[in-house]
Amino acid sequence: MSAIELKGITKQFLDGDETIEALKETNLAVEAGEFVAIIGPSGSGKSTLLTLIGGLQTPTSGEVQINGKAFSRESERKRAKRRFDEIGFILQASNLVPFLTVKQQFLLVDDITKKKDASRRTMLLERLGVDSLANKYPSELSGGERQRIAIARALYHQPTVILADEPTASLDSERAFEVVDLLAEATKTEQKATIMVTHDTRLIEKCDRVLRMQDGLLKEA
Repeated sequence: MSAIELKGITKQFLDGDETIEALKETNLAVEAGEFVAIIGPSGSGKSTLLTLIGGLQTPTSGEVQINGKAFSRESERKRAKRRFDEIGFILQASNLVPFLTVKQQFLLVDDITKKKDASRRTMLLERLGVDSLANKYPSELSGGERQRIAIARALYHQPTVILADEPTASLDSERAFEVVDLLAEATKTEQKATIMVTHDTRLIEKCDRVLRMQDGLLKEA
């Protein structure tokens, strides 16, 4: 059973009278413990693919399965619950709650999951070099600091699937490599299935597999 499985998914959009084929028929399986990179030019369909895997959009045809269960055909309510329980999103925009401190961002997750793991929170923040910022608000942080905190938050609730869309875009080279090291380590030690979209080919050395997206078509790089 693959942690992520795409069975013939496509995505089309209407632009006036024209049909835009954003994603051509795609089949993909990612196993637990596997770190996959997707590279390709802007507008090639990489982010569309991630949103389909994560249930933020539904495919025009085909099916997405997460942890062996149908995902894309479920109701939005069921998808939302499974998305929170099973998937960790790392987006280019940090998407932190603006009126919560760094610590409160994690306490909110605790409230929703009815779980608490202060030691894991501390470990993640320390590993990403932002443990001194626990009482700061997002507006008081740099873009790179916000992104590192968002990465820690995405890993905090122990998702089985990690979807990272340009996770290092706002980071300098040293921090970018640290983040990829952390993602690779979490993928292996916690048996997560991780897909990372990146334009920076220096970061793919830690990945098990590299795929290329070109004009909506996914191929082995």
